[in-house]
Amino acid sequence: MARGKSRKKAAKRSAPPVARSMAAGRSDAQEILLERAAALKRRKAAIAAAGPEARLRSPAPASARMRAAGPKGIATLVAEGDSWFDYLWYDVLDFLEQQYGYDIESVAQKGDRVEDMAYSGDELRELSKTIEKLLRRGEVPKAILLSGGGNDVAGDEFAMLLDHARSAAPGLNEDVVRGVIDVRVRNAYVHILSAVSQLCEGIIGREVPVLVHGYDRPVPDGRGFLGGAWVLPGPWLRPGFHQKGFPDQAQNQQIVGQLIDRFNAMLESVVSPPAFGHVHYVDLRGLLPNQQGYRQWWENELHPTRKGFALVAQKFADVLKEL
Repeated sequence: MARGKSRKKAAKRSAPPVARSMAAGRSDAQEILLERAAALKRRKAAIAAAGPEARLRSPAPASARMRAAGPKGIATLVAEGDSWFDYLWYDVLDFLEQQYGYDIESVAQKGDRVEDMAYSGDELRELSKTIEKLLRRGEVPKAILLSGGGNDVAGDEFAMLLDHARSAAPGLNEDVVRGVIDVRVRNAYVHILSAVSQLCEGIIGREVPVLVHGYDRPVPDGRGFLGGAWVLPGPWLRPGFHQKGFPDQAQNQQIVGQLIDRFNAMLESVVSPPAFGHVHYVDLRGLLPNQQGYRQWWENELHPTRKGFALVAQKFADVLKEL
């Protein structure tokens, strides 16, 4: 019996990384579905025990107030992601709601890595609860939007992707980039996409379209996030270049472009298997100008301006129309 278990474990370890990530994502989702089933059972018992009087909801506001809130959106989107979905003043989700008429339910957190989303479990649990709330309102999300990966390669992590300018092979270190993007980030994406797909099947009874996106090619000019008088995170790119002896911005921009292309190629390949036929990759490269006048479109090294986010949201809206 012990030998049989050992063989099963060895077979599991020998499976391709993508297959292991898909299986692990589905396993995490099944665990969360069991947790949520138990939680919903307790919730149902608590509601029944409270009695009819305790279950009276607050009266609906006057019709004038309801009209002031605006009509119900054309559809509801559920979002999980990083600062492109959770920026201070405006982001992709704001424009999808205000300019394109979607209702948004978001569990996105600025600063999150895609590894956080895939493996911590907290984000997936919040996603499950959000979908449950929609079902109680008689709604099914039109799509789930997923944004992640920038924080996995930028900031403190960025310098490790570079070989020093005075080394034998200056620039992006192929082995490190492959390990980070094509293995670590790729496996995290496969994991979370498998988990989200399994959660939707478990809660809704079917798959829901998922949109993932790469990033456009930014300018590593040393600008961080400015919030009033406070300088918040960033810059995320130029410090790493300077640490590794790269002072020329034009050269640095070319290297960042190569990294962004590599990230997008990885993401496009992730969604290509038949198992992810419901997952749609949104390519944003070339959307935001990064030459003369780029500051109209890029607020800092990683985030678009208001005009830039509006362009990104339009790209999302175009894809959503086709679903």
